[in-house]
Amino acid sequence: RLLKSAGDEPAGFSEFKMEFDAYMNELKRKAESTDVLPNANRERIVGDNVDDINDTQYGNNDVMGTFGFHGTHVSGIIGAIRNNGVGMDGVADNVRIMMVKAVPDGDERDKDVALAIRYAVDNGAQIINMSFGKPFSPHKDWVDAAVKYAEEKGVLLVHAAGNDGNNNDSIPNFPNPDFLDGARATTFITVGASSTGKGNDKVAGFSNYGKKGVDLFAPGVQIYSTIPGGNKYGSASGTSMASPVVAGVAALVLSYYPELSARQLKYVLEKSATPLPDSVSEVNKPGTSDEKVNFADLSVTGGLVNSYEAIKLAATLKGENVKSKSKKPHKAKVKAIKKN
Repeated sequence: RLLKSAGDEPAGFSEFKMEFDAYMNELKRKAESTDVLPNANRERIVGDNVDDINDTQYGNNDVMGTFGFHGTHVSGIIGAIRNNGVGMDGVADNVRIMMVKAVPDGDERDKDVALAIRYAVDNGAQIINMSFGKPFSPHKDWVDAAVKYAEEKGVLLVHAAGNDGNNNDSIPNFPNPDFLDGARATTFITVGASSTGKGNDKVAGFSNYGKKGVDLFAPGVQIYSTIPGGNKYGSASGTSMASPVVAGVAALVLSYYPELSARQLKYVLEKSATPLPDSVSEVNKPGTSDEKVNFADLSVTGGLVNSYEAIKLAATLKGENVKSKSKKPHKAKVKAIKKN
């Protein structure tokens, strides 16, 4: 699956080795974690009670630590300086990144996710990128409450669909917009990863999908972006890379049309998503080797994010956010909650 995810454009050995090592380390971590109690050493190291959502005074302000690759790569996709002749261009050129380290290493805790969302909202984030996910959520009620809080405050949440080749309609991936009370978040977008391949390889073989559980797709294979170390760049693949592409497009739209509400941003991104041409609409189904499906059946919109069409559509809407009316581009504040 790792080899197939690179599409038909061969990566250099160093880029392949970087992805392969990350992939193997993740497998090793997951295998080792099965023998460790979930809460072992949490209170001693982090300084809180993981089962008390009201115990919030813990952690530190070190957003890099020893696991900065993932978060740095994600942030660069959104907002790396454009047109400076160095490295690569971020999707949006008028954006500020708020870095919140909610996942030091391994799977994220529901408590950390919920409090990170609330922190971002309270500190002015307009778009929250969530490049992480997991198959279980023991305190989903806490996360649901935080998502509802973001929704009430007019904040758009963009989440990676997951890298297991699963159907999110039948195998849940958390966090998600489906609340325990049966309601559904209206400012939450879930993003699958498209590929660079020709023919049937338009979707990353690792990407999760779902006609109800995934909203749209965005590039997520061999994405070149910033990495730690000072003026360094590298490639990585995953829905973690696809999600910030969509968050970046949302920031781009919002910078020109700041009067748009989070619900309108979601509408613009999904309504402007572009289907594949009929000649290549049949793709390899993620998680399989040779099963073919219609690309339109893999997500709600059946399309790929399209910044050009999104800007065109946004220009036709009357904004609901009257407090932000302005004719000048402004800096959209994007919160990048990510796995470092």
